[in-house]
Amino acid sequence: MRHFLFATAAAVLAVSAPAAAQTEAERTASAALEAAPVWDGHNDVPIQLRSRLGNVINQFDFGDTLDTATDARNAMHSDLNRMRQGKVGAQWWSVYVSASLPEAEAVQATVEQIDVTKRLITRYPQDLQLALTADDVEEAMAAGRIASLLGMEGGHSIGSSLAVLRQMYDMGARYMTLTHGKTLSWADSATDAPQHDGLNAFGKDVVREMNRIGMLVDLSHVSEAAMMDALDVARAPVIFSHSGARAVTGHLRNVPDSVLARMPENGGIVMAVALPWFITEDLRQHAAARTAERARLEALFPGLPDTVEAQLAKWDAENRAPVSTISDLADHIDHIRDVAGIDHIGIGGDYDGMPTGPIGMEDVTGYPALFVELAKRGYSQEDLEKIASRNMLRVMRGAEAYAASVTDMAPIEYPAGEPRDAGD
Repeated sequence: MRHFLFATAAAVLAVSAPAAAQTEAERTASAALEAAPVWDGHNDVPIQLRSRLGNVINQFDFGDTLDTATDARNAMHSDLNRMRQGKVGAQWWSVYVSASLPEAEAVQATVEQIDVTKRLITRYPQDLQLALTADDVEEAMAAGRIASLLGMEGGHSIGSSLAVLRQMYDMGARYMTLTHGKTLSWADSATDAPQHDGLNAFGKDVVREMNRIGMLVDLSHVSEAAMMDALDVARAPVIFSHSGARAVTGHLRNVPDSVLARMPENGGIVMAVALPWFITEDLRQHAAARTAERARLEALFPGLPDTVEAQLAKWDAENRAPVSTISDLADHIDHIRDVAGIDHIGIGGDYDGMPTGPIGMEDVTGYPALFVELAKRGYSQEDLEKIASRNMLRVMRGAEAYAASVTDMAPIEYPAGEPRDAGD
């Protein structure tokens, strides 16, 4: 806890210290975040409201959530006070629901998550403002409020229905991640067995319809083949709302160079994630080794779970997990810049959807420290402004512009009730 408080204080001081006491990198980062606050690509507060509070939030204090720790779980990573400290000016709130739910239940749960997120926004009119367009984002930022946008995490949320997709847009959803952790009847997930070698015919129509109505296509969580299929079909910029670079950390949730190289042509953006196991290869390897050790112990001691746990605790003591740092995250940003270019980078922390961020970025207060690290690496103020929010603003305007150019295009139709698992 002492380390956490020290790291958080250091991150804040790096941007708030008197100008005379700041280093050149701190001044550059401070100026950039003043001109272009962070537009974060992914925050899971809505599912925290569901799992912790059952979406009963009338007495919930989102101004300060540091007291939300319990014996079973850590305190939330986000609240209004800390988002201000973290220089967050716009937030994509993830209205995620479990991919294990049957589709009809997933649709209902997603509507409930849209509802609770809107209710949270409405409760804090001085701090939060619902944003449906890029203009709304700029208006909220200019007024000193945190622009609040809704993103669906996983195509299970539309129940394999373009009609539901369109209605989710009308309710305020402005991006959808095509899959979460499970392959769908129309799209392959990065972390599940593939069925379609990417997207099937219906999956490609999902992308086309999202482009037509102006909903951003989010390719975090999908397989490399699905990324490629979506880029082949897309006529508007895509996003990766919370992903790293696979060349730096080999997790399949990260973006391979083959896809990064296509970002300039598409105009899209990769919003670098802060989840330690996605950004620190040593930590990913340690987690795999621990999983293998558990499997070995369970094979050696079948039916003796207490023995397995005791032996695993001994292994943990002898094999301390590596730490994840801000420098690790900056390495991903460096790589995305080197392959895709500075115009195709954003930030997608994944706070409140992971146990913790890296050291120095354990919660949403850590963004300024990341920008100081990038400034130390030679990123200019203009570069940092692009990464913070200007690239995301351009991408959203691009999606809106394409939708405005095809208003005479008819909606894509499928007969009601027919399966959506047809091949190409």
